Amino acid sequence: MCDSNLINELDVESIIESEYPDVAVLMNECLSFCGLCALKPYAMVNGTRVFGKTPEEALDKIRQKIEEELAFYAE
Repeated sequence: MCDSNLINELDVESIIESEYPDVAVLMNECLSFCGLCALKPYAMVNGTRVFGKTPEEALDKIRQKIEEELAFYAE
């Protein structure tokens, strides 16, 4: 996640790491998607941009993507 992203209105790092102990949340100064940080809350999940209209919606979509990724590796 980018440090200056709108999603940081929530403590996403703590939320995700507490819900998914096997998932690492990495914070960066910049993810090189200039302008997107100011427009929409988003994060990168294994190379895929996941975003929503609000931080809460973005967090829900991040959870969905994590669940998809974990299900793939559980098979």
